Amino acid sequence: MVIMPPSIVVDDILPALRPLRVAVVTETYPPEINGVAATVSCVVEGLRRRGHELQLVRPRQARFEQAGADERFEEVLMRGLPIPRYPQLRMGLPSRRALVRLWAARPPDVVHIVTEGPLGWSALHAALQLRLPVVSDFRTNFHAYSQHYGLAWLRHPIMVYLRKFHNRSACTMVPTEGLKAELAASGFKRLRVVSRGVDTQLFNPSRRSDAVRASWGAGAGTKVALSVGRLAPEKNLGTLVAAYEAMRRVDAGLRLVLVGDGPERAGLSQRCPDAVFAGLRRGEDLAAHYASADMFLFPSVTETFGNVVPEAMASGLPVLGYDYAAAGQLIRSGINGVLARLDDGADFCASAVRLAKAGEWLRAMGAHARGTACGLDWGRIVAAIEAEYAAAMEVPGAAAHPAWKQAMPLV
Repeated sequence: MVIMPPSIVVDDILPALRPLRVAVVTETYPPEINGVAATVSCVVEGLRRRGHELQLVRPRQARFEQAGADERFEEVLMRGLPIPRYPQLRMGLPSRRALVRLWAARPPDVVHIVTEGPLGWSALHAALQLRLPVVSDFRTNFHAYSQHYGLAWLRHPIMVYLRKFHNRSACTMVPTEGLKAELAASGFKRLRVVSRGVDTQLFNPSRRSDAVRASWGAGAGTKVALSVGRLAPEKNLGTLVAAYEAMRRVDAGLRLVLVGDGPERAGLSQRCPDAVFAGLRRGEDLAAHYASADMFLFPSVTETFGNVVPEAMASGLPVLGYDYAAAGQLIRSGINGVLARLDDGADFCASAVRLAKAGEWLRAMGAHARGTACGLDWGRIVAAIEAEYAAAMEVPGAAAHPAWKQAMPLV
């Protein structure tokens, strides 16, 4: 039996539009490593494959970086500053006037704003000033992160800012029905569910490597629990450590491998001296780390989606996660993974112990997880985004440029 994902993209996806000129504005993009950068690059490449002309507006990542360009792709590099506590990432600086000049000279058909930072805010105001159709993404729970950095008092003003930002776009794309309901209850309008895809050729059980496992000190019979993500307070790493300790009490040989880096690494290495800290991994190397493990632990409770969940499932791993976001949407508990009650650390640890004891059940869930992930096709996701572009371009009074009214579906 193959467990397919539920219907999680917009309804009535339109046929491919005529080629559009799309301005995508994001404050993070590869080679930066995070979920937003990874999925935005997949959207950009998917739109390009479907014949659209892309203008990617993002902060310059290095002092001497040169903008990329080809026949139907243009990068516009803006000024940026390192993000506090994450110096490897940058946020854009306010650039409204520059964007007005850029888009007045050659208007895009639609502006797609991925992030809500200073560059995203500038893009929103530039688009509104020029009456350009604009859509936005809700990709990061900044309001939820604040409590993990001693800034809980900022939760309300951050939510006010995010609501004001997104309610000025034609639509805000969110990855799950659960997040849509949460934001709607907080006053967000025009929310549309467009899920995330996964590269099932890259993330594949065939990449399992004995050499990688040996580097972890794992033999053929050793169970390996994997975690991939930022080693940061908002990722609920205390629960991960507690789960690992509980698992080791029933399987002393079990190994924990953490892929990623962040401000909590030093503290974690003291608490878990036997864990393997594999650092940042990319591409096929990352895929081999996924496939070489036996289960995936994901204790975060601050995700809008959690891209690592479908990546792990595509790699043939059963995932233990809380019943929300990507895990709640994709996992059928006991069949292709295990769900714990939301934010119930004791239930998460008890479920982890069940996985540590499992044999054939663990492998069967991994096979079903792979089947679920194979239904998360990026082509369908990109078609759903196209449908939102078309709807935004049809909003009365949103556009004055005659080209915006020519975006009819191909027959």
